[in-house]
Formats: sequence, structure tokens, C-alpha cells
Amino acid sequence: MMLNFMDKIGDWNPQLLREIKGRLKVFPVAIACITSLVGQLILFLYQLREIPGEKYQMSGNYCRIGETYKQQINEIYPQINKLQQQLSILGKSKNYDASAIQSLTQQIDQLKTQERNINNILYNQHCPLNQIDMQEWWRDHWEYIFLSLTVIFVFTLLVAGTYLLINNLAQEENRGTLNFLRLSPQSETTILTGKMLGVPILIYLAVAVAIPFHLLSGRAANIAFSHILSFYVILAASCFFFYSAALLFGFLSRFFSGFQPWLGCGTVLIFLFVTMQFASSGPHLDHAAAWLRLFSPFDMTAYLFPNLFRRYNWQLLEQIQFFYLPVGKSLIGLLVLNLVNYGLWSYWVWHGLKRRFRNPNSTMLSKGQSYLLVTYLQLLLWGFTLQSTKNYYPFYPSGTSATAYSDLNYQVTQNFAYIVFFNLLLLFGLIAILSPHRQSVQDWARYRHQNISRRQGFWQNYLLQDLIWGEKSPALVTLAINLVIVTIPLVIWILVALSLKTNNNNSLDWLVNEVGRFKAILGVVLFVCMMMIYATITQIMLMMKNSKRSVWGIGTVAAAMFLPPTFLGMLSLHPETYSTLWLLSSFPWAGLEYATTTTVFVALLGELSVLVLLNLQLKRQIKIAGESATKALLATS
Repeated sequence: MMLNFMDKIGDWNPQLLREIKGRLKVFPVAIACITSLVGQLILFLYQLREIPGEKYQMSGNYCRIGETYKQQINEIYPQINKLQQQLSILGKSKNYDASAIQSLTQQIDQLKTQERNINNILYNQHCPLNQIDMQEWWRDHWEYIFLSLTVIFVFTLLVAGTYLLINNLAQEENRGTLNFLRLSPQSETTILTGKMLGVPILIYLAVAVAIPFHLLSGRAANIAFSHILSFYVILAASCFFFYSAALLFGFLSRFFSGFQPWLGCGTVLIFLFVTMQFASSGPHLDHAAAWLRLFSPFDMTAYLFPNLFRRYNWQLLEQIQFFYLPVGKSLIGLLVLNLVNYGLWSYWVWHGLKRRFRNPNSTMLSKGQSYLLVTYLQLLLWGFTLQSTKNYYPFYPSGTSATAYSDLNYQVTQNFAYIVFFNLLLLFGLIAILSPHRQSVQDWARYRHQNISRRQGFWQNYLLQDLIWGEKSPALVTLAINLVIVTIPLVIWILVALSLKTNNNNSLDWLVNEVGRFKAILGVVLFVCMMMIYATITQIMLMMKNSKRSVWGIGTVAAAMFLPPTFLGMLSLHPETYSTLWLLSSFPWAGLEYATTTTVFVALLGELSVLVLLNLQLKRQIKIAGESATKALLATS
């Protein structure tokens, strides 16, 4: 029967069968099962050591009679404070009554004596065994075990699984067997899925052995089964995403050699620790970076099991919105939000996986896919920005209560840094990913010369179509289109901001009084020009015959970005005085407030001139490369 089952697995996924045969051997399986069982036993016994007994203090949480004494203490404190206030008032009066003061003093002494006696009972006497609430203790005991296993599952599956997958790819690469997999008739999806299911199979086994104990402890702790099942769904989705990203990282980081598994799992470990701290401090997801927090399962886990971090303000997580849609109002809504976030980002990762698996030198994304990715990121950033969060006026006269309000403009200004940061990260990533190297451009230039007769109208122009969609053509037009996609929402907001309801007048001071809408739009154009200059410089560097052209490209762009503002800062050339110089640097926004509209126009013309000159140089290089390649081809024929 087992052989038939294995045959079925082999028919469905030969790669999975290969991984299973290599890992499911007697000794490793026994070690995984024994480790899991011993860990469960240690966890159970560790908590069992605190079971209440004959020496359990009266002040313990599970002593019923102790609660009565605690209530008495809570009643005595206000009485003492009240009598001390009366005594203070009598002592300050000129015609005080000595007998009244003596009476108050005696009452205070009596209450303090009573307080000491109760404290002595609470902290020096043991609780009677029949007064210990063992049922409540066992419930909390099982909850502790359940929550501990929950956190262990997350770290074990995500960190250990990531390490095993990246390490397996590195070993396959070193042995040369990865090239055999590339040549096999199996699809990329079958091979990579087989690795995701098979490589960490011993981790799966260890967790599977612990799942019955996890379910048992959860039910004993009166945790809803729907919440437990939701946690398993979220954990499975997070594993799929992190394992997919681990495989992609393994294909992209071959130059790290043996260090890449530690780098990959270390990054995941740090991410989980940081997001766990965020989740324990408060589930604030009313900002544009909320989608990044959703990669971690801890926010959702803490929502499902509020005692995980002993916080009870998870209604904040329920207030999360997406384009004002209240997606956090129900468990189903939050579950769908997390699954959609995992699913769509996994979709993009798998695009890169499929392309890099068959051809390690190909780009992770095609030009057409980059347009969709940039659009998707804008939907995420602006969707989580536009939430009806409650804000408060920053300044109020003494004695006046602050009134809550919701202000779209305030939300955008508060999230502006997130929007800029993630878009810059994506745009620079696309420059690195989509810019072709010398050989690809040379092949494209020769191919273009052969197809020059196919040109028709503007939109049917073969050269334009190739620059927009072609794999080997320079990516400048592609980057320009992506820049338009990035800036359209921002420009629309700048144009309509003043017509929107504004509760917080300070939120638009910079747009109305300091910069102005027209100069703000010019600033966006300056940003577009600067990014196009960086893209053109990168492409020119990649046209070099030097084998280190990628390093030259990164170094040149980094120098163009950081050296000008660094020198301006070192020379104390502040934006208030030398706004023109700052407009021509990589941080034009610093000088935009202090420059006149004419100055901004001049700076824009200067950047456009630099961009035109760089593109003329690039065009000349491509022409020479194409002509030389064509001549070499004709000479050989």
C-alpha cells in the first residue's frame, strides 16, 4: 500500500518523490519525531512545576479566599486617603479641634493596623487546598502550552524551512544537478513545488507530531476551534510565501556562496523578531506600510489569541481599512486580507522564480509585468493610506477637550514618507532588474536593423513597441512609463487637495503657503527627470566592455545621488540661500520651498538638457554596437 502511495506521489510530482526518498529515512525520521515529543514533554513539565500545592500563597491568582482579602485592602486604601486629607485640612486651620485630630489619627492607625494584618495573611500564610481554583489554573496552564507551541511553530517552520530550501539550492548548484533539473521535461511549477514540499519534510513531520498536542491544549484552554483553524491557514499561507521568496533568493544570491542560507534565514529571523515586537506593542496598521506588516503572521495570531502578548486593544486591528472599506470588521475580513496579501505577492515571486529557474541570466520580471507590479504597489500604498482614522487637533486651550476628526489630506501627508520610500526602492530595483547588459543590447541593435522596414504609424511603430515590451531593448521608455504610473496619484492629490474637506489646516501649509501647487507639480517633474538621468547613466555603464560594469553602474549612480548633497552640506550651502544648487541635486525637494517658479523652470531645463545629452551618448553607443555586430555577422557569412 505504501508503494502504491509513493507511486501516486511520483506520478503527480517526480521531484517531490525524489526529495522524499532522500530525506525520509529511518534515522532522520526517528530524530525528528523524538525531538518533537521530547520538546512537548519538556514544555508540559516546565509549566507543571508551578502547580499550586500546600505552600501556595494566599495572594496567588488562583486562591479564592485571597480575593476577599484583596478586596478588603482595596476598600481600606481610599478610607485612609480620605482620613489623611481631612487630617491635613484640620492641621492647616488656625482654630483646629485637638480632639478631632486625635480621633482621625486613631482611625488612621486602626486602618493601617488592619491593613498590615491583611497583608500578613496574604503574603505570609498559605492558601487552603480546598480554596485553590485548580480548574482555572489548568485552563491557564493549557493556554500557556498552546501559545508557546504557536510561537514555536512560526519560528520553526519559517526560519528552519527557509534555511533548508536555500541550502538545498546551493548544494544542487555546487553539484551541478540543478542544470539537470532545468533540462528535465517537468514544468517549473512542478519542480519548485516539489522542493517546497519535500526539502523541509522533516520540519513538517516534527510539527505534525506536535499538532495533536497543540489542538488538545487549545481545546482545554477553551480557545475557539475556528480561531485555531484560522491560525493554521495563516501559517500555511505565510510558509508558502516565505518558501517561495527563499527559492527566489537562492537563485539570485549565488555569489554569496555558502553564506547565503545563513543570510536568508537570518533575515527572516530578524523580521519575525521585529514584527513580533510591533505586534506586542500595539496593532497600529493605519498607515501605507501596513501591507509589509501583514507578511508576518504575528499580528493576525495575536488577534486570534489576545493573551499571546497580554494586550487587549485588538479593536485597533479591527479598524483597518483599504480605500475606506472596513476589511477588519470581522474575522473573515482580516483572514481574507492576509491571504490576499500573501497570495498576490507570492504571485509576483513566482513570476521571478519561473523566469530565473530556466535561465539564470534572465531578468526576474518582463517589462509588461513591471507595469502591473508598479500599479499594484500604488494600489497598496494608497489603499492603506486612505483610512478613516481618528485624529485630534494638536493644540487646544486649557480645559478644552480634543475633538476627533478624519482628514484625507492629513492622512496623505502623514504617509508621504512611506509612499516615497517604497516607490524609490521599487524604481531603483527596476532599474537594476530591467536594464539589459551590453550583449543583450548588441543583439537587439542588430535585430532592430533587420526589422527597420516594418515601421508603420506612431503607435504601431516597431521601435516604440520594442522599447515598451522588448526583453533586450534599453529600459528607459519602460522606466518612464513606470514613473508616470507612480506620479499620477500624487499629482491628482496635489490638484484636488485644496477642494477636499480639511479639518486640520496645518496639514496643507507646505502645499499652500510654503511651496504652492504649481511648484509642487514641477518638483514631481524634477523627480521624474532625475530618475531618468539615473536610469540612463546605468544603461551607459552597462554598455561598457568591462566585466565589472554592474559595479561601475552602481557606483556611478550612488556617486551622482549622494555626493552633490554631501558636498553642499559640508560647504554649508543651505537650501534657504542656495536653492538652485539643491534643485539640481538628488534632493530637489529641499530647495523647492525657497526657489521662485522661474528658478525651478531653469533647473528643470538644465536637467532636461543633461538627460538629452546622456541619451544622445547612449544612442551613439547602441548604434556603434549594432553596426559592429552586423559587420561581424556579414564578415562570417
